[in-house]
Amino acid sequence: MAGDVEKDIKVLEQFIQVYCDTKHNEAEKSEKDGLNLCPECHETRDYSRMRRELCPLDPKPACKNCEVHCHKPDQRQKIREVMRHSGMHLIKRGRIDMLLHYFF
Repeated sequence: MAGDVEKDIKVLEQFIQVYCDTKHNEAEKSEKDGLNLCPECHETRDYSRMRRELCPLDPKPACKNCEVHCHKPDQRQKIREVMRHSGMHLIKRGRIDMLLHYFF
């Protein structure tokens, strides 16, 4: 798998982990592939990972700027919610480094 794809997936997983940690009940979570997520977030992660791996565009634009929407509408809305929530969470906690890593 190309380096950019792996980088995108790693950042995506970190954002989903932040989202799940701040939004969902700890008792529902289980570990899979090194991530401790609830079933809903595992599903979001698996779907988003698959879509990123299958993305035909190179270089891949930001999803919000892409003319080809790979995600189904409900999944697209979910990942937008995850990215928005996690991005704000990281900014409020001074984790600008993680956001810069994502965008550059």
